[in-house]
Amino acid sequence: MMIGVTEQAKEELKELLVSNVDDPRACLRIQADDAGQLGVTIDIEMPGDQTVEYEGSTLLVVEQELAERLSHVDIDVEDIEEGRQLILVEKSA
Repeated sequence: MMIGVTEQAKEELKELLVSNVDDPRACLRIQADDAGQLGVTIDIEMPGDQTVEYEGSTLLVVEQELAERLSHVDIDVEDIEEGRQLILVEKSA
């Protein structure tokens, strides 16, 4: 099962990608560092990745093992004073 991504989060991720890169193969990758902190980086899809499509192209990729560990959460967007930020929320049963 793949991590969920709300429509608002897909829009925010697309804006982030488009504003930082113009390679049509590029997408965003969720990855965890050695301490388990999640981050987003620009990458390309690799064999075995779980993907999230948006507007006809691959927007987000997650390595299979990490995707399974994150299958209980959705990526969403929260409005804060500084703008919008991506957040993880527990999936409702």
